[in-house]
Amino acid sequence: MQTCSKCNALSPDEVTNCVNCGADLRELSTTAVARKRFQGNPRVRMVSILVMQDACPACNEIEGAYSKDAVPVLPVEGCSHANGCRCFYQPYLDELYP
Repeated sequence: MQTCSKCNALSPDEVTNCVNCGADLRELSTTAVARKRFQGNPRVRMVSILVMQDACPACNEIEGAYSKDAVPVLPVEGCSHANGCRCFYQPYLDELYP
């Protein structure tokens, strides 16, 4: 399930627009917003994709660390988990404090 960053409604992974407010989830889902923020933050060196313990094969395949410009888009296309893609981004920081 995708969460809309505008209205916090949940939408199925396969839709591109929020079922509640119609927002473009390719740009405004919470994972899309996080990805953009990490890519724009100079303190973030790399972005890791973490998966749940019971992840499907498609999600297990993309688990790992990526350079900021090569991070795959979530939700994972082809995810077969009954609850939808539950992967998330985690930043690798160059420094913790300014």
